[in-house]
Amino acid sequence: MALKRAARTLHISLRTSAAIVAASLMFADGAALAQSAVSAPPDRIPSSGFRFGETTGEELYASVCQACHMSDGKGATGAGTYPALAGNQNLAAARFPVTVVLHGLRGMPPVGYFMTDDQVAAVVNYVRTHFGNSYSDAVNAGDVKAVRK
Repeated sequence: MALKRAARTLHISLRTSAAIVAASLMFADGAALAQSAVSAPPDRIPSSGFRFGETTGEELYASVCQACHMSDGKGATGAGTYPALAGNQNLAAARFPVTVVLHGLRGMPPVGYFMTDDQVAAVVNYVRTHFGNSYSDAVNAGDVKAVRK
């Protein structure tokens, strides 16, 4: 019985480790992009399997951003420091959050690499109009495309 339990625990640990390795590999190229602050060349766009399916800013925030920046946008401190988006004056310049989403910044991976220009605009506009932020100059897909180059 103890042997079965140990085998099951080992199996779960191996599955968890495999998931961590897979996630690391998925973002490995993105991490290099974040350090060089250059988007992937157009011929290196990932397949549709590596795209986020959410379309609204709220859905994208909940699926992609919330784990680090928290549901209230106040950020977190623990194994790392995740900056608050709530009341963040860096969001006043619309190009700044677009650049961070596309190219990453410090520990944040370039998640925009896995989003369309419309998705990046949607999540940036969501963050800039929620969590105590009220920046009304909306970003559009064309703005994102210009920063992505």
